[in-house]
Amino acid sequence: MAEGSRRWWALVAMAASVLVVGLDLTVLNLALPSIAAQLHASTGDLQWVADAYSLVLAAAMLPAGRLGDRYGRKRILLIALALFGISSVLCSYAANTGELIAARAILGVGAAAIFPMSLSVIPVMFAPEERQKAIALMASATYLSFPIGPVVGGYLLDHFWWGSVFLINVPIVALALIAVIFLLPESRSGRRPGIDGIGVVLSSAGLTGVTYGFIKAGQNGWGDTSAIVTMVAGLIVLAVFVAWERRRRAAGNDGAGQPLIELALFRSGGFTWGTVLTTLVSFAMFGLFFALPQYFQGVLGFDAMGSGLRLLPLVGGLVVGMIGGTVLASRRRGASRRRLPSSLVPRSSVQATPRPFGAVSAKLLVAVGFLIMAIALGLGATTSVSSGTGFAATWVALAGLGLGIAMPQAMNAALGALAPDRAGSGSALLSALRQVGATIGVAILGTVLSSGYHARLAVADLPGSLAAAVKNSVAGGVEVAKTLHSTALLDNVRTAFAHGMDVMLWACGGIALASAILALIFLPRQASGPAGEVVAGESAAERAGLPS
Repeated sequence: MAEGSRRWWALVAMAASVLVVGLDLTVLNLALPSIAAQLHASTGDLQWVADAYSLVLAAAMLPAGRLGDRYGRKRILLIALALFGISSVLCSYAANTGELIAARAILGVGAAAIFPMSLSVIPVMFAPEERQKAIALMASATYLSFPIGPVVGGYLLDHFWWGSVFLINVPIVALALIAVIFLLPESRSGRRPGIDGIGVVLSSAGLTGVTYGFIKAGQNGWGDTSAIVTMVAGLIVLAVFVAWERRRRAAGNDGAGQPLIELALFRSGGFTWGTVLTTLVSFAMFGLFFALPQYFQGVLGFDAMGSGLRLLPLVGGLVVGMIGGTVLASRRRGASRRRLPSSLVPRSSVQATPRPFGAVSAKLLVAVGFLIMAIALGLGATTSVSSGTGFAATWVALAGLGLGIAMPQAMNAALGALAPDRAGSGSALLSALRQVGATIGVAILGTVLSSGYHARLAVADLPGSLAAAVKNSVAGGVEVAKTLHSTALLDNVRTAFAHGMDVMLWACGGIALASAILALIFLPRQASGPAGEVVAGESAAERAGLPS
């Protein structure tokens, strides 16, 4: 097989792995009612089934990135894939909630390495002119899981038992393992960085605290003292972590003395603002993914599979945006393309001379993408109970178009600043910030939606328990209205939720518009070289991330 084909097939395998991780997140919510019934799980148990994965994912990402730099990204990715497959089987056949929660935590460990490792090989394997396509493929895998998850999960739950939503991971992971073994070249840092145990503990504790605090605030409201205390404690620990990393960096940056994260990355405008903008994308889009399935099911009356099918226009817009953005960004102003060396590692991936993103700058493409998203979300904010699925398909496709233009360019700005020897830890930092941004987005935007929903509810005449069920969710409100055979309450619940979603989408549109402005002001017009220092005397193989 030709070297170029090997690289792309390896990337397809990693994209499939990322897609499986995303599917696991989306199908779980569909399976929770069946899990509650068959495992006799309480509401608290179900929350831990969901939260165990998210907390371990947040805690383990930065250490996973460092392990990839030290021991080899291919090796860590293979271990992560095997762990993900094994834990998926354990989830499928869990006999009680304790076993399921433990298996979900192990699943989080595997996912924590899959995310950064799949990104870290891109700066090593692909030259700048190819990196646009590689990032577009990887980014699309993440967002494809949101419409596909309900479709696949709905079908499996209709025909099989609840564990099948986890078991579907196994064949895809098996194929990814085979492809990675035979197609992906090994790469690691030539400096074999140390583990930085104190940094691992501080970063894991801080990210876990912040993530758990926002999850609890989203579940229990912002008046929950324990949620606020946990969140603040996590932020304090992260501040201590940054101080520790500065001290470690000042003490020396060779061998075991390397810090867990390279703070010098934030001196690069491309990395800083590429990371900020990709995090804001996660913040805004996860609000959309949180609300729309509830609208399709609670307000329009579709099942989970029907809800997923009505999110598919997002995929169409996403594909068009990614292809169009990549074509525009890849057109060179007199820049000649360079052949890849036989080692599969492009010399251009480590060059220090800035290269233009293309005939259309990344700054402009990202800003235009965010602006399209803002327009789409503003259009979506006019949704009512009587709006048809055609209207939803229009603005959802438009949002996908903007996402497809903006996301790969912003990610390329961040990844382009990573020196190959720190690609693992740098990608882990990017992935961790995106994950935390998504968690914060769901918590804050969920609160905005809930407040708008509650503001329009008329439940004063209902008994306390029924009123609480209506306030808890639109699904609960619809169930109470059907039980009481109350058309008036059903109309009120659906109208109230549509209003809450509109308020939330206005907020998402505002985030997208602010992101467009930030891109125009701060994002560099062209890619900068890798941030940070290059150790004197380092060999070409070490700079390229190849094993010495």
